[in-house]
Amino acid sequence: MNDPKVLAETLRSGSDEQRLNAAEELARLGENAQPAAVPLVQSLENEALRDWAVAALEELGPPATNDVAPLAGLVTREGQLDSAYWAATLLGRLGEQAAPAVPALTSALSEHPDLVVRERAAWALSKIGPAAASAASALQEASERGEPRLARLAKEALAQIRR
Repeated sequence: MNDPKVLAETLRSGSDEQRLNAAEELARLGENAQPAAVPLVQSLENEALRDWAVAALEELGPPATNDVAPLAGLVTREGQLDSAYWAATLLGRLGEQAAPAVPALTSALSEHPDLVVRERAAWALSKIGPAAASAASALQEASERGEPRLARLAKEALAQIRR
């Protein structure tokens, strides 16, 4: 089995073939691929790597707490739908430990052009719970919009924040 830290570095700087092999190996590692969470999210915009990166992220579980800041930076990036969606997903998996990402998730909820990212940001805020209280007004606004799924997720997040 390859070291996930080495595979993460290969994802960042290897040749195309090396990066593809690293993504495939990380997908096989399941939760043990955690050290590669951020490089996996960053690699989603590479079409050749996307399938293996998604496969790895689906099995990953929560990222390390030191990944909160880089993931928060990825969640607000416009034009990077897959990266923003998966960054929000991983932050949500961290629960309350992702509290430092609340401003970025709130921004994504209010401003991201892709509805699926706004929905995932609302979901992540619900997983953070009371530590996401500063997002309450943005969640209230989202709960009153015309998008039914976003409104439902925002209402669920408000309920979790107020528990």
